[in-house]
Amino acid sequence: MKPKKRRQARILALQVLYAWQVSQNKSIEKIKEFILKQHHQVYIDMLYFHEIISGVAQNIIFLDQLISPCLSRKIYELDYIEKNILRISVYEIFKRKDIPYKVVINEGIELAKIFGSCDSHKFINGVLDKLILRNNTKTTYKKNK
Repeated sequence: MKPKKRRQARILALQVLYAWQVSQNKSIEKIKEFILKQHHQVYIDMLYFHEIISGVAQNIIFLDQLISPCLSRKIYELDYIEKNILRISVYEIFKRKDIPYKVVINEGIELAKIFGSCDSHKFINGVLDKLILRNNTKTTYKKNK
């Protein structure tokens, strides 16, 4: 595992999920292909990229249910970028037990610094901290069917 390749996979996954949500396109595959054509795939953990996108896309309802109690507003009121950063991070916390939650939180903060508004990184940090405390990081992951 190379951290830079993982970070790049997260960055591109966020772009795909954002474009998919904004466009309301049913085919996430076309968006993935478009994003990948614009980047050098040598610098991306491709397996991780595909896992994040499919994991988040297939489990949006479950992820949103985990996020919602940690918010001071309704999830539909969140900016698309913040919402998708939280979804990626929560997916990693509950599905990827091999990645320490502190790393996941840090990566979420970094994504927010790159793509979010001025204070997005503080918001992401607060929500993820609250989620960790609520769930004690031992909650089992259940895949929506």
